[in-house]
Amino acid sequence: MILGEPQIVGQMKTAYQVACEAQTVGKLLGKLFQHTFTSAKKVRTDTAIGSSPVSVAFAAVQLAQQIFDKLSEQTALLIGAGETIELTARHLSQQGIGHIIIANRTIDKAHQLAQQFGGYAISLAEIPAHLAQADIVIASTGSQLPILGKGSVESALKKRKHKPVFMVDLAVPRDIEREVEQLDDVYLYTVDDLRHTVEQNMNSRRQAAMQAEEIIDAQVEYFLAWLRAQSAQSLIKDYRTQAEFWRDEALQKALVALNNGTPAQDVLTRLAHTLTNKLIHTPSAQLRVAAESERHDVLAAALEIFQLTPSR
Repeated sequence: MILGEPQIVGQMKTAYQVACEAQTVGKLLGKLFQHTFTSAKKVRTDTAIGSSPVSVAFAAVQLAQQIFDKLSEQTALLIGAGETIELTARHLSQQGIGHIIIANRTIDKAHQLAQQFGGYAISLAEIPAHLAQADIVIASTGSQLPILGKGSVESALKKRKHKPVFMVDLAVPRDIEREVEQLDDVYLYTVDDLRHTVEQNMNSRRQAAMQAEEIIDAQVEYFLAWLRAQSAQSLIKDYRTQAEFWRDEALQKALVALNNGTPAQDVLTRLAHTLTNKLIHTPSAQLRVAAESERHDVLAAALEIFQLTPSR
């Protein structure tokens, strides 16, 4: 549902790997998947379709990366345990966040989420006791009243000796009181701030998608060309087998002649003559029949197959 999201490609790669291990991928499907993965990689490297965040959770994490040099040295307090907070926790974890604290009204749900990302859980009532540890605070609950007030943030800042805090309120209505943004050393962003960024990035991805479609069209044509060529594979195999039989037959006779003392030059000349006759006899005979029958399509095909220029 999110344009440029690589998660689906990841799921396809996993499915393909499982199918390969189960030996249920044939030649056709295997080739199709390889073209698919090649296309996906080319789209991501040759276009900007995945370079800009298009979810508020990802936008919040990217903004945190811009503010802090190393997320590995920071502690994030995530308030809530819904889908948005889970996505935020995943993005933070992928970017190497130092510590994660999950605060939620239902402590069990917070604990389940915290376990996934190596963090620990607290109740909403415990937030004031842990707020001073947090360098990053991201909130998204369904509460009708603010979870964080100006007073509790002021107290935390004093404990932190006014070390700056980055806060993002992704909730509607707000989880963090509006007055908090008046405090020094607090950088507070709301969901509306991030939505503007997300919309700009979506427009960027839509433009990149147009480039992606051109790449995909080209890769589709490559695959279809390969698919069409498969119909000739058995014919090519049979023709090669026949040619190799003639080669082995002529070579065997040449070796016998050499063993019998025939000069090498005479043997090589005879070998070349025999092979040439074997290879061109049947096509030559069929071309004569085609000409007698006015099969101009066969004659034209021969010119293309043998890469010949028509004689004047």
